[in-house]
Formats: sequence, C-alpha cells, structure tokens
Amino acid sequence: MRVLLIGSGGREHALAVGLAADPSVERLIAAPGNPGIAAVAELRDVTATDPAAVAALAVEVAADLVVIGPEAPLVAGVADAVRAKGIACFGPSGAAARLEGSKAFAKDVMAAAGVPTGRSYECTGEAEVAAALDDFGPPYVVKNDGLAAGKGVVVTDDRTAAEEHARDCGRVVIEEYLDGPEVSLFVVTDGTAAVPLMPAQDFKRALDGDAGPNTGGMGAYAPLSWAPADLVERVMAETVMPTLAEMRDRGTPFAGLLYVGLALTGKGPKVIEFNARFGDPETQVVLALLATPLGELLRAAATGTLADFPPLRWYEGAAVTVVVASHNYPGTPRTGDVITGGEQPGVIHAGTARREDGALVSAGGRVLSATATGPDLAAARAAAYALVDGITLDGSHHRTDIALAAVENRIKL
Repeated sequence: MRVLLIGSGGREHALAVGLAADPSVERLIAAPGNPGIAAVAELRDVTATDPAAVAALAVEVAADLVVIGPEAPLVAGVADAVRAKGIACFGPSGAAARLEGSKAFAKDVMAAAGVPTGRSYECTGEAEVAAALDDFGPPYVVKNDGLAAGKGVVVTDDRTAAEEHARDCGRVVIEEYLDGPEVSLFVVTDGTAAVPLMPAQDFKRALDGDAGPNTGGMGAYAPLSWAPADLVERVMAETVMPTLAEMRDRGTPFAGLLYVGLALTGKGPKVIEFNARFGDPETQVVLALLATPLGELLRAAATGTLADFPPLRWYEGAAVTVVVASHNYPGTPRTGDVITGGEQPGVIHAGTARREDGALVSAGGRVLSATATGPDLAAARAAAYALVDGITLDGSHHRTDIALAAVENRIKL
C-alpha cells in the first residue's frame, strides 16, 4: 500500500511513525513533512490547504490511501478533491469538517442529536457577549467560532479578558463552564461504523499546575486508570453514534477521525468540543500503545469496511509525552534556535527545520514532544522526562507536572 500523509506537525510525525511500522505500507510519502518525518518517509513539497495540489500529488505518487493530518486542509475540502480522483482518503469532507471548523455548527449538531454538552450562546456583538457572560458568570468560557490552532479558547475569571477575546474573534460561542477532569477520545469512523481508541488526557495550560494561557497542548498520557470503567461505552452510545447519525441525516456523513473532548462532570461525561482529526499531543501517546497496524485501520475507515475490521489490539503499559516549546510560546515564538537531542528515539518533531548547514533548528511554537512508554504510568513518565533532559533548546520551556496527578492518585471524579 502506498500512503500519502499530509501535514508537517507533531501529530503527523506520530502518524508517520505508526504508518511506517505497518507491514502493509510499502511506501510512505509525506507532504510537506518535517525533519523528524524525513527519517521514516519520503518528503514532497505541497501546499497542504490547496485541494487541487494535494489531489494532483496523490495521483502523481499513485497513492492507495491519503491521510490528512491537520484541520485546515480538511475544512478547505482537500479530502473531497482527493476522493474525486478515485483515491481512498482518511479525513472528513469539507462539509463534515465543519464540526471543527465552526463551534456554532458543532453545537447545533449536538443539540439536534441530543448530545450531552454545556449550554451556549452564539454571539457576534458586544451586547450579545455581555448578556451571555452575565448569564453564565465566571469562570467565563469564550471560544472563537472558527479555526484557531487549538488556541481560540479563553477560560478565565477575568470579565475584561473574556470581553477582549470575544472582541478579537468577532464571532464567538460563549458557554457554561464544565467542571471535572477532561478526557480526549479519538474515534475512527467510516461514517456508519465507529471504533474508539484509548482515552487520553492532555494539558492545555502553558504552566505547571494548569496555570498560564491556553496552548495547543503541553503534554498527554494514556491510559486513564481513574476513568469510569463504562466511559467509552457511554460516550459511544450517548455522543458518537447520535452525532454520526445526525451528520448522515444532514447529507454530510462524517468519515475519518472524530475527536471528542469531554469533561467528566458530576452529571456524567459532557462534550466540550469536537475536532475533525487526531489531537496533538494525545496522538503521540495513543498511537505509541496501538498494536493494530495503523495503515490497515485507516484504510478500512477510508473504504467503508470498518464494520469488518478485527478488534483493536493494544500494548500493555502506559505512555507519556512532554512538549518542549519555544521561547515565548504560546505568544509569538522565537524561531531559528539550534536544537540538540532532537534525534533521540521517541522524540517527535513538530516545529523543526533544517538549516543549510544541516543543523536542526526551531521553527514553531511547540517544537518537540518527548514520548516514552513504560510498564506503568510512573515508569513512562520518568522515561519521557529523561528524554526531555537530553534535549537542549535555548529559551525553551516545558511543564514538569505532566501525568503527575494521575501517578499520585490525585484525580477525583
């Protein structure tokens, strides 16, 4: 099987590692890729959000399967262009990707499907914003309606900060704050059949103790020993299957990866958000534990044969990933700093590049993620931080408490 992977971030590097390990994948091409992906795949240049260019590249390399990693190409309709060439594609249509592309659309789908989620208002002016903030009170949850690379959400007790974020975004969804531990669940689907992966937990805040601004994610771990035993079954029944049915009823079936962001509230799991692709950095830990060949799984979803796919197999133990971020992230990051230790096994590249002299340098906000497995969560955590200790990047920062509360049994439902 010849696979074309679209994207250049940490999620795509993790996907590339998984695809390269699948014996059925005889050739792996990534576009545009990054220096880490180059170690396991042939790199080609493409503008990932250009449907015609990606479709042409898929034809040129005679791809049997195209896997689209990031959200922006999906919302731009890249999957539609690839399928129009008769090539199997893992990723939802542009219409279905609105589940991530518009928070308001996602809330409308949830309401129609009866999905448990928080109350919300769609707001476009200062008066509407003020009324919504008055209704819910602090902590205020203000979400950019459109794509914002995981950084479009502000959760704050500061009314002024909430109003400023709403003003900066223009169209926002303001919703009630959902208390309780957060969980990410990835679901592979062909639009009808759906297969859940292992739940994971990520860390959105920039600083230890969940302080600082929201980021795209500073680390993650799996499995979640503290989660209710029936969590996945309940979310599949209450959220995933009704959502997929609603999308089919609208004539826009969702096929690809449905990311369900959850809060485990006192009234059960409620949806915080949907995404239309693998989440980063949770992908790093979930795929590190997946024993089932990844390419075969994604091809089954892309070809509508997921109902016949054998049950997933998982490795024993746990996985932890810790993100190493550039100076000033999640603000405007400093780039061009030399990295050492980036070639260690288990280090996933996100914002990296090669200088002309061959040096590995930072090229984004989240630069690397140190990913390790172990027989238990404590061992995996120690191994991940040992990898971090082997990385040098001037001005970088990382959280020191990824998975710590779970190791110390401090997470309460």
